[in-house]
Amino acid sequence: MIAETKDHAACFALRHTVFVKEQGVPASEERDALDASAIHLLAHQGDRPVGTARILLGGHEAKIGRVCVLQADRGTGLGKALILAAMASAKARGMQSVRLGAQLHALEFYEKLGFTAQGPVYDDAGIDHRDMVRDL
Repeated sequence: MIAETKDHAACFALRHTVFVKEQGVPASEERDALDASAIHLLAHQGDRPVGTARILLGGHEAKIGRVCVLQADRGTGLGKALILAAMASAKARGMQSVRLGAQLHALEFYEKLGFTAQGPVYDDAGIDHRDMVRDL
């Protein structure tokens, strides 16, 4: 089940596990001031939190970010479900497009969901990313 949540602690714990512990992102860079104004999604398997994403609204475009799924729950379709839920949430709020910064290994995943890569590769917290966009 995926739903919008105010349980930021659960979202931050998932992000810490995936981004800080697994991927080596500095803890000081993983959380930022944008978390306070973001819409947070939380995915559960039973009563266990297993994935999260955040949505930032601006103008007619939403930015999806901090998307992560626990290692044991990857390959189950949960990542796709999180992105679809984030896009539905953005569309329901009148957004016309979505943008995200994809880690290079995930480009094909997002392309299958209708995203198109834009611009150059850039470093974000020591990991190569590329912006991707999609109309809603």
